[in-house]
Amino acid sequence: MSILKRFFKDTVIYGLAAVLPRVINFLLVRVHTDALPPDSFSENTYFYIWAMLFSVLLTFGMETAFFRFYNKEKQKDTLVSTAFISMLVTVIVFITVLLLFFASFLQLFDFETNPLRLKLFIGIIALDTIAMIPFAYLRASNRPLKYALIKLINVFVIVTITLLGLKYIPQYLNEGKNLPEFISNNYHKTPIVNYIFIANVLGSAISFILLIPFLLKFKFNFNFSLLKKMLTYSWPIAVAGVAYVITESLDKYLIKNMIGDTEMGIYAACYKLAIFMNLYIMAFKLGAEPFFFNHADKKNAKETYAKIMNYFVIVGALVLIGIVSYIDVLKHFINPEYWGALKIVPIVLLANLFLGIYHNLAIWYKLTDKTRYGMYFSLFGALITIGLNLVLLEKYGIMVAACATLIAYGSMAIISYFIGRKHYPVNYNLKKMAVYLIASIVISAVSFLKFRGNLWASTLLLLTFVVVIYWNEKDELRKILKRS
Repeated sequence: MSILKRFFKDTVIYGLAAVLPRVINFLLVRVHTDALPPDSFSENTYFYIWAMLFSVLLTFGMETAFFRFYNKEKQKDTLVSTAFISMLVTVIVFITVLLLFFASFLQLFDFETNPLRLKLFIGIIALDTIAMIPFAYLRASNRPLKYALIKLINVFVIVTITLLGLKYIPQYLNEGKNLPEFISNNYHKTPIVNYIFIANVLGSAISFILLIPFLLKFKFNFNFSLLKKMLTYSWPIAVAGVAYVITESLDKYLIKNMIGDTEMGIYAACYKLAIFMNLYIMAFKLGAEPFFFNHADKKNAKETYAKIMNYFVIVGALVLIGIVSYIDVLKHFINPEYWGALKIVPIVLLANLFLGIYHNLAIWYKLTDKTRYGMYFSLFGALITIGLNLVLLEKYGIMVAACATLIAYGSMAIISYFIGRKHYPVNYNLKKMAVYLIASIVISAVSFLKFRGNLWASTLLLLTFVVVIYWNEKDELRKILKRS
């Protein structure tokens, strides 16, 4: 099997593992927005802003460090056990601190009226953190099917509990149907939004239980010297991760505090329509990161990286045009009460496409062990987000938040490219990629502004772009498919 075919195969499997669960979760957005008014939906978004931040803080860039050291270290048992034990100790400290200062964290997170929410928060973060290394091991050891199976079981649990908690149980109670006494007596004792978090913690718990057999295969040997090297590599990635959370989530936090809960809920719901670009990037990253490290010592590595970037841009451009073209179909996945922010969707899609390009470019500082540059770029993006939102958000509204995200990610990609040329030059076909990007932006703009709601015209534009792509790439695609 050719290198590119192996890469695409793993990306497809990892994509199913990452994308299918999140597509199903996206389909649940309609359930969420039907069950929750915008101000309550903002509580859900607010919860996961904090969850994202603490997830980055606790994992501390160790996932990327694990991939970096997996091929370097001969003693895989020591690597896995050292990384896992470090995460386990981190989780124990995290739980201890939050329980000791429970009241203070209730106030910090604005959970005073809902203490159960903080307990669920602790459970989700703790379980996901200790599951990170076992999942990383499955990826690094090329076991995408097992990885995918556990992820799909996780989403099945989450979907089941969410549907029961937000739709079927309240529906049956309103209809006066008989339910088990435990459910009928206790269902209304917690806000309905909490059932989203209950579903999450149960899904995370079952995932970790399924990962335990893989952990038990290893001899647990803790190597402090190895941990020190991993932390030296990972800490800039952790700082970059915090900066990414700021760039990705500060807009929602500020909208909540500077404009209002309802506006934040509407913005966050429409933001989710960009999930298909996020899913594409996630699937790509899951397959690409271990592949890039495993392939780094090959003679044609840089040529391969350039080809992968080219196809990443092509597919990303197609995703951009496709979602914008059919936005009036996709909007029905959220309640009509939330449609007021649909104008942000094309901007957010393009922003995330630039984020994906940045992730592609990031391989240069990961392979050269100069991860501090990732920290610098992410901090720069975070400063752009903070500055533009603080100065303009309250005056000009939610479009500022979307545009700030686009400017931040676009700037990060551009700066990373030019600095990366000095440290790890890759001969990307910039002219071709620029043509594809500009063409996709123009087509998306025309579709959204001139042919909004005209599916025939939008489809024709999309198909025209597909034909042009095929005509330009057909020779290379045939070469890839013919290689064995």
